[in-house]
Amino acid sequence: MENRNHKDSLFIDLFCKDKDGKQNFISLYNALHNTNLDLATTTVQEVNIENVLYMALSNDIAMLVDNRLVVLVEHQSTINENMPLRLLEYVSRIYEQLVPSEDRYEKKMIKIPYPEFFVFYNGTEDYPVETELRLSDAFIFPDEKYNVKSSDLTIEIKVKIININSDKQSPILKQCKKLEEYSLLIDYIRESKKQNPKAPLEQAINKALQNGVLSEYLQRKSTEIKNMLIAEYSYETDIKVQRREAYREGLEQGAEQTKIETAKNMILQSVGTLDQISSITGLSVEDISKLKEELETK
Repeated sequence: MENRNHKDSLFIDLFCKDKDGKQNFISLYNALHNTNLDLATTTVQEVNIENVLYMALSNDIAMLVDNRLVVLVEHQSTINENMPLRLLEYVSRIYEQLVPSEDRYEKKMIKIPYPEFFVFYNGTEDYPVETELRLSDAFIFPDEKYNVKSSDLTIEIKVKIININSDKQSPILKQCKKLEEYSLLIDYIRESKKQNPKAPLEQAINKALQNGVLSEYLQRKSTEIKNMLIAEYSYETDIKVQRREAYREGLEQGAEQTKIETAKNMILQSVGTLDQISSITGLSVEDISKLKEELETK
């Protein structure tokens, strides 16, 4: 079931929702698997589920192709090491959708598509060209010396992380032209945000058109793409602001608690008058009097 409250990112539109989305997806699939599948002879089916990876912006694609369930996730913020756990929940939801509940109780084995997970990282932090996250890395074993072979694991989720920033020169960018051009467009947007903060998207799109980057796509749905990018970067900014506010609130709460603990210690050790304690801690004389009463009644 698709949740219409979630907005699709530009990545999702380009490699899934757009009229050429499935063709672009097949191109990316071929680059990942070193295959040469053709959309005309290959069935590609999108799987829509309620978003379980992100709250408001949909950055994930799930496709059934060539007896595989391929999950692609675009990631612009810090890589979350709990991604394998989140994708375990994600793929469970998909299998629930693919296999009717009554069929799961049949004696005959039900075949299910083989799952694969890819995260395309294009954030600003320095990150390796390729790496892998495993669910088993999070497992709590009986003791540190407990040795489990990979073949003995009862469950595993492997997530391949690929850094698609153009400066990292991942081989997949040369193998999939649309992904390379998408990466360049993100570069242009970041450059434009520094050079022209008031109208970065307009400047970035113009540069892309001048350089022949996603030109047909950008010309065909310019307004829609701008709206997607505005929503995408507004969401990114909103998350950053929320994190800053949470951090600031945490500092303020911590500072307030420190003042209270200092005042309590001074009262218990009979150090200074109420006015002096107030002057040192910044708490009001009234608050310090209440603290003193509380301590005396204990």
